[in-house]
Amino acid sequence: MTPDSESEFPQHIAIIMDGNNRWAQGRNLAPKSGHRHGAEAALEVANSCVSRNIPYLTLFAFSSENWVRPIKEVRGLMALFLSVLKRKEINQLHEKNVRLKFIGNRSGFSEKLQSNMADVEKLTQANTGTTIIIAADYGGRWDIANAAKLIAEKVVSKELDGSKIDGEMLHRFTSLSEFPDPDLCIRTGGERRISNFLLWQFAYTEFYFTECYWPDFNDEQFQLALDNYSSRQRRFGGHNQDEGNSSDELVSKGNDK
Repeated sequence: MTPDSESEFPQHIAIIMDGNNRWAQGRNLAPKSGHRHGAEAALEVANSCVSRNIPYLTLFAFSSENWVRPIKEVRGLMALFLSVLKRKEINQLHEKNVRLKFIGNRSGFSEKLQSNMADVEKLTQANTGTTIIIAADYGGRWDIANAAKLIAEKVVSKELDGSKIDGEMLHRFTSLSEFPDPDLCIRTGGERRISNFLLWQFAYTEFYFTECYWPDFNDEQFQLALDNYSSRQRRFGGHNQDEGNSSDELVSKGNDK
């Protein structure tokens, strides 16, 4: 079923872009080739969101665990990151009214890369179209721990009353506090786990897993994920609106086939 109105699209989509290395290995190519083609896939999906007026897209570009990869691969990823931030596609996204934002712990990146990230954010900060959030050196546990640390500092300085700390307050200190939680998370590459991504924000997120490796993920694959999402009924802990469905039917509805 294809959504017939913008309201049926998820408002915020998160994507775990997995399978770059396996895509390259299957073609006897170096890992950097997989990452380069993965960057092209990210651009296509970004444009897919823009064309459908989807307000928010969060891409898991580099996790806090990725630092343990071979140093050559990490350096290649950083070089690719820098090259992407300098490419004409950034200006094209800017011309399409796209806002770009980075979340994660930037301190491990080079000063040059941090500067380029800040420049891109400044360039697009006033744009009001699709917001593309790039999670770089990001981990869900880091995000929650960092929020707790920030709250603790404000309690010590007496800017906050520790007795009033609750989930809503903690949320305000997380990386995505200014955005709605993701409605849909897509993971490519055949794996079925969230790999420490947006742990706090995924409380009621729908998940879509595909065998497709990320470099092959295109607008057609993206539409398949949207079609699957549109077949589901989100209840957020409440009752199903269709009282004729049994609980077993509700569990199976919308599952991957």
